[in-house]
Amino acid sequence: MKLSTKGRYGVKAMFDLAQHMGEGPISLKSIAERQGISEHYLEQLVSGLRKAGLVKSVRGAQGGYLLGKEPDKIKIGDIIRVLEGPIAPADCVSEEDPEVCSKAEFCVTRTIWEKVRDSIAEVLDSITLETMLEDAKKIESDRSLYMYYI
Repeated sequence: MKLSTKGRYGVKAMFDLAQHMGEGPISLKSIAERQGISEHYLEQLVSGLRKAGLVKSVRGAQGGYLLGKEPDKIKIGDIIRVLEGPIAPADCVSEEDPEVCSKAEFCVTRTIWEKVRDSIAEVLDSITLETMLEDAKKIESDRSLYMYYI
């Protein structure tokens, strides 16, 4: 299973909002610059995330976007499902509306795709934006431990 830029950029944008939580509404322009994503593309992504309640928009001169929930309540799986659709390596094991085929009852490969789907969903649903913030702090802390001398 390969994620499109929608899913990958959506997670980046949501992580950026989490990193800047408490600073007020964040403009798409600033997210686009920090994350190297087209502002126009971000507008499309944020629209779906807003409809799903994962982000809130604030109008006005100082407007922008805020997380719709606390970072520990937003799972990466939620973001991916909003932007990419159901998690499934094959249509016959889709989370929402599995396509039923005439061989479903005795299809050996279907059980494989179900296990793959469940494994991916388990990983994506076990990671929240809060988890990502903690990981980023750890990476930054580890980087600062190294001192270089010439």
